Amino acid sequence: MAKKASYSKERRQEILQAAAKVIAARGLCETRIVDVAKQAGASAALVMYYFESKDRLLTEALTFSEERFYLEAFNQLTALPSGREQLTHLIESSIPPEADDWPLWIELWSRGLRDQEAAKKRSALDRRWRWTIADIVRTGQRNGEFGGVDADDFSLRLASLIDGLALQVVLKDEEVTAEKMRSVCMDFARRELGVEEVDKAGTG
Repeated sequence: MAKKASYSKERRQEILQAAAKVIAARGLCETRIVDVAKQAGASAALVMYYFESKDRLLTEALTFSEERFYLEAFNQLTALPSGREQLTHLIESSIPPEADDWPLWIELWSRGLRDQEAAKKRSALDRRWRWTIADIVRTGQRNGEFGGVDADDFSLRLASLIDGLALQVVLKDEEVTAEKMRSVCMDFARRELGVEEVDKAGTG
């Protein structure tokens, strides 16, 4: 029984991964159950068995993608010793195309306007994103790397800046390139945190 349950969990995750790929390529409106089933190497009936409805599949696929990003980001950040290095990595890993899940996140925001369950999941994931930034700032403050800025207020403003600029990069705005996004975010962080170089650990 335990073996069967484990297999079911793995198969469910494979379908979520497949759904995320299809949504990223086709968009929410154009994603069909049959497309997800084909990507996952499964039948449409099996997809429906696990998720019961297309709406539930789409919402879970979007949040699955974000949760995977946060897990990977957490593992990478904890391997870095300083707040400066952590903040630099967080900013750089958020810039398209380095962060290739942005089309999915944009779809989740859009879905959250009309779907209460998606809105709740979006809210929880965005809170986690801001908490991650605030924790980095507090780590840097404890180490004497950053000034006395309010960590929660800074995290809200930086998260909003990253989200807004990334949207422009994904939409291929001619004035907002990936490098421009990096420069703006780094300049903001340096100014607000009271350091000369956020992206060069050990200087300042």
